[in-house]
Amino acid sequence: MAQKKNYTVAIAGATGAVGSEMIKILQERNFPVDSVRMLASKRSVGKRLSFRGEDVAVEELTKESFAGIDIALFSAGGGRSLEFAPAAAKAGAVVIDNSSAFRMEDDIPLVVPEVNPHAAADYTNRGIIANPNCSTIQMVVALKPLHDEVKIRRIVVSTYQAVSGTGAQAITELQEQARAIIEGKPAVADVYPHQIAFNCLPHIDVFTDDGYTKEELKMVNETRKILEDPDISVTATTVRVPVYYSHSESVNVEFHGELSPDRAREILAEAPGVVVVDDPAKNLYPLAIDAAGKDDTYVGRIRKDFSIENGLNLWVVSDNLRKGAALNAVQIAELLIDTYL
Repeated sequence: MAQKKNYTVAIAGATGAVGSEMIKILQERNFPVDSVRMLASKRSVGKRLSFRGEDVAVEELTKESFAGIDIALFSAGGGRSLEFAPAAAKAGAVVIDNSSAFRMEDDIPLVVPEVNPHAAADYTNRGIIANPNCSTIQMVVALKPLHDEVKIRRIVVSTYQAVSGTGAQAITELQEQARAIIEGKPAVADVYPHQIAFNCLPHIDVFTDDGYTKEELKMVNETRKILEDPDISVTATTVRVPVYYSHSESVNVEFHGELSPDRAREILAEAPGVVVVDDPAKNLYPLAIDAAGKDDTYVGRIRKDFSIENGLNLWVVSDNLRKGAALNAVQIAELLIDTYL
């Protein structure tokens, strides 16, 4: 069958923060869209969203929304993905889902195009590809080239995650709390269990019985699946910080053999989707404010871990709404149409 030049695309959750980024990125990358369908909850019906100079009416997301759709980009939350993504796949669309609903299903691929593009071939199992967690994506983009050079034994990661990962209401809460504190007024916490302005919360998602949060366990389990190595030991501590956009990560890696900081810089400088910013003498290292709005994953502070035989420390920063969510989903769609559809 000849490859189609243009595709009908649906965006489920089009009015949300990630959905808005998907719309923007589809246009920026000149994705071959024939027509687009904007889907959201019933309360958003009637809104109009701009796409390539035209206003597109928002429709209610239902199980009947996907007739004639080739690619469905989902960013509507895990519950709605579980409800509607199978219906979209049954209607003939390939679903790329940004939620955690399907990530650890054995027959659903979990894909980062720079890391494991071959896994996308398994979309034929159920018509669904899972988009990994935002903090996992940027870490594996940085670690996969190093893992290819010298196998990784263990990863210890601490994250510093922007409030935009929670959604637009969290951005507003940070703004309002900061303003209130500066004016000498009490900070009201609604989105988070504690004040986020001028504070750090070691609490992302809900706690499990073993004391980890679900966000931390996502990083553990998704990393192993994406890198296709269940023997890698991974532990994580995820922290919400008063930053609007871009997640930052302190990543400690133990390898099975020696990998020098200089060699790691050489590898990462050639790696797809990675930019090395690593000249501490000139105060050059990745910053959240510099990564915001950018597509790449930035890596710096690459240095030897003297506490173990074969260890490195890295500082990894990326825009959580772009590479951590919307961009990765669109890149998966591009991979599909280039290779599989």
